Amino acid sequence: MRREWSLIIVLLFAIIVAVFAVINVDAVEVDYLFGTAQWPLVLVILGSALLGALTVGFAGSVRFLSMKKELRLLRRENQQLNADSKNRTEKEKTVKQEPTDQNKSVENTPS
Repeated sequence: MRREWSLIIVLLFAIIVAVFAVINVDAVEVDYLFGTAQWPLVLVILGSALLGALTVGFAGSVRFLSMKKELRLLRRENQQLNADSKNRTEKEKTVKQEPTDQNKSVENTPS
């Protein structure tokens, strides 16, 4: 359900940006580091929104990949700990089941 709400919010935001861009169709002067140019305001708005979306998407992808790597490492560590715990439990069971040499000697001594 959360995914559907996210999609609805993104669509609403896209509609607001599109309406705002269509209303503002006048030519504006855009200053670059190396000069200036005249662009329709609609293209400036849509281009800025697109660059912002790409930046957020890239940052989210980087975070997602780092979290995926951390999850893989934690799962591997968890499997290792579970295996160690299982081995330790099995060793404790075998130690409890096997009588030790001291127990045998105590059982065989006459009272």
